[in-house]
Amino acid sequence: MNRPACLLIVLAIVAPMAAIAAVQLTDDSGAQLTLAAPAARIVSLAPGATEMLFAAGAGDHVIATVEYSDVPPAAKRVPRIGDVVSVDIERLVAVHPEVVVIWPGGGNAAEIEKIARLGIPLYRQEVSHVADLPESIRRLGRLAGTSPVAERKAQELAGRIATLSQRHAAGLHLTVLLQVWNRPLYTVGGHQLMTDALRLCGVQNVFGDLSEPGPAVDVEAVLARNPDIIIAAAPRGEAAGWLADWKRFPNLRAVRSGRLIPFEDERLSRLGPSVVEATEALCRLINP
Repeated sequence: MNRPACLLIVLAIVAPMAAIAAVQLTDDSGAQLTLAAPAARIVSLAPGATEMLFAAGAGDHVIATVEYSDVPPAAKRVPRIGDVVSVDIERLVAVHPEVVVIWPGGGNAAEIEKIARLGIPLYRQEVSHVADLPESIRRLGRLAGTSPVAERKAQELAGRIATLSQRHAAGLHLTVLLQVWNRPLYTVGGHQLMTDALRLCGVQNVFGDLSEPGPAVDVEAVLARNPDIIIAAAPRGEAAGWLADWKRFPNLRAVRSGRLIPFEDERLSRLGPSVVEATEALCRLINP
């Protein structure tokens, strides 16, 4: 066989393989992303995104992350290059990532823009509804070429979420203050994953009309809205003290009915797949 014929055969084999290797996908924000191949070197700039990547079977692909990325335990071994607010750009560039997974709802917008200007592809991972977690995991599986593992995890989560939704479909029609910090007093707004977790439990965020993800509110605003339940989503050992402060206001419905609930499960605020387990635990407390 002559040389031109051999080259044509090689090209006929290699060209389809190259086309198959290319990855075109849409991230959680709807932005289009194209990579030459599934990402083998991923930097995650949010603890929740790190957990999601591990759940999608891409843990071995995560070459750097940020502080507090400690779920699952294997994530603790991944090198840190900063936190959600500040990232060491020089160290990030030095690890040669093929893609950087970011959380649009947090972090330093200027640093993210700097990463984009360097020509490093950005993948935005963020969901505001618990029911969107399975599809978000599927997308990360496509990003990293780990779709079989991602699909199994997605189906597991979808089943648990469906069970929660059916169990509490009737709802209690009660309002809840979800307190996430004490002084100053912080809660969560209506477009936040934790608000959707409350909805799955059959209750409503009393500040669900606020658009900010983590608004600061004052005591007077809480008294005016008069929630039926107050949940202290606090760091370990802090919830009892937060709730004791509310007992100074005996006219609050939550205080009168004794529905002051301590909840020291940090998985609820992690914004990863373990938020489903945390929601299951929260629903048991709300609906004993």
